[in-house]
Amino acid sequence: MLLEKLKSYNIILASKSPRRQELLNGLGVTFSLSQTIDIAEEFPENLKNEEIPIFLSKLKSSHYINKLSENDILITADTIVSINGKTLNKPANENEAFEMLNLLSGKLHKVFTGVTIASLKKTISFFSKTEVMFKNLTKTEIDFYITNYKPYDKAGAYGIQEWIGYIGVSKINGSYFNVMGLPTEQLFTELSNFVD
Repeated sequence: MLLEKLKSYNIILASKSPRRQELLNGLGVTFSLSQTIDIAEEFPENLKNEEIPIFLSKLKSSHYINKLSENDILITADTIVSINGKTLNKPANENEAFEMLNLLSGKLHKVFTGVTIASLKKTISFFSKTEVMFKNLTKTEIDFYITNYKPYDKAGAYGIQEWIGYIGVSKINGSYFNVMGLPTEQLFTELSNFVD
């Protein structure tokens, strides 16, 4: 069983996201948090969809790899929202958050999370894609959400597990937890392969 095998490793999650911490904890994986390094989430303009979060998860991993010990396994991740060929990362302010949610309103969009698992011996990266459909959101609903939930640390300016997800998401195709920031089922499988 994977959880037994993982006890002989030091699993490190390099993420400030409380959602990722909660999800990894929910998998039953014992882990420690790395001291996070602020990394500019910039990527080449030619990258599209899943290429972006995979690139960013690898970039994050590269900043920690030289600090790893023999028994460490590092996990890094990045999530983006994509709609009509446009990539939405985290909103810088209230206006950007409103623009993003207004853009997502009444439309189908895709959420991509890229994950990198690394040790001193090897590195693997993978991604997960989820399609999310929003109902038509009113200005009042968007304003209420932004004012009360301040989604400035979330790709696409929303957390599916928050109020906006309860009232606004009409359909989802793929992993719900991927939209929260970590595709748990896929991560469990990839970790199993990694330590085999």
